[in-house]
Amino acid sequence: MLKQTEGSRAVAEAVALSRPEVICAYPISPQTHIVEGLGEMVKSGALTPCEFINVESEFAAMSVAIGASAAGARTYTATASQGLLFMAEAVYNASGLGLPIVMTVANRAIGAPINIWNDHSDSMSQRDCGWIQLFAESNQEALDLHIQAFKLAEELSMPVMVCMDGFILTHAYERVDIPRQAEVDAFLPPYEPRQLLDPLEPVSIGAMVGPEAFMEVRYLAHAKQLTALERIPHIAAEFEARFGRQSGGLVRPYRCEDAETIVVALGSVLGTLKDTIDELRADGVLIGVLGIQSFRPFPIAAVRAALQAAKRVVVLEKSFSVGLGGVLSNDVRLALHRLGQQGYTVIAGLGGRAITKSSLHRTLREAIADKLEPLTFMDLDWRIVNRQLEREALIRRSGPIAENLLRDVGMVASKVS
Repeated sequence: MLKQTEGSRAVAEAVALSRPEVICAYPISPQTHIVEGLGEMVKSGALTPCEFINVESEFAAMSVAIGASAAGARTYTATASQGLLFMAEAVYNASGLGLPIVMTVANRAIGAPINIWNDHSDSMSQRDCGWIQLFAESNQEALDLHIQAFKLAEELSMPVMVCMDGFILTHAYERVDIPRQAEVDAFLPPYEPRQLLDPLEPVSIGAMVGPEAFMEVRYLAHAKQLTALERIPHIAAEFEARFGRQSGGLVRPYRCEDAETIVVALGSVLGTLKDTIDELRADGVLIGVLGIQSFRPFPIAAVRAALQAAKRVVVLEKSFSVGLGGVLSNDVRLALHRLGQQGYTVIAGLGGRAITKSSLHRTLREAIADKLEPLTFMDLDWRIVNRQLEREALIRRSGPIAENLLRDVGMVASKVS
């Protein structure tokens, strides 16, 4: 059924169609509308049988999710930004225990300074926690990925994050195709847990494991991720055959067949990139885009196959490893080991800064001419950066950086001299 709706509501309806039995969440922007919608469905009886549990924090949300999943319930939660960091200990526990929890991460910057707008620093900070991480390009894909996520999580008995860009997707209204309940039921079978707390067969979970077996436990988590590399494209193909549209998978190339330059990215910026690539193609530039749908597990072989014929690779990412550079670009560099392409990392959109086609045109043309710096911060205001560096060099008590920069750009009142 085609429906004009908010991205958060589309996700809420997809989760409801997946028949969760326990939903627990603590509100934090920009994911709040998702769990509000689900709470309304549970309260009205539209989603039943399902228990919606109000908790006092994000840590409690993931802790309740762990208990519910271990008891054999199909379990869902959602969070963003500092909320994901607050539940980090429990996030690691969920994957370490092999529990098939599905969680939406409405990607948002991490403070300080506080910032509620979109980038990928929150989910990227948990890239080694053992969860599968799937990234949505559009609200339709976000809807579809949640249905696929439950199937994937339960087949492998491991948790899945579905990452969608905060506000850019969560609060955007667009037309989506919402499947019928019978269609989802045919695709997603009733939950049959691989492990279950049963009073008749008591076991402990999360017990102490020493050096004699801990490495093996971690390797088996890695082995599950490798199995996911095989299952993700199969589930995406099954979804396409049943619902008639392509969503998910490992990677998705766009106009890459003869491309000399390929841009790699994930999330909603892929839409802007595709428009930009179409315009560059109209000018005769051989350029394409490779969208990454699965960030964890990272599809090294698929990325290498898609990029191996290109002369240069530009990784555009909305995350930043302070003291090093890009996060996604490090994984891409591993996939391109010994291929010899010219590689560039472009950091863009941090804290919600707009990624415009004009800036992409300028940056990509510099890359095509091999005049781009290996690590580039697109649209960085060097004027205020250099002014702060000079201030710190001259004055011992130079003050908090964020407030100084806001004064420099005129966003707050200047100090009275």
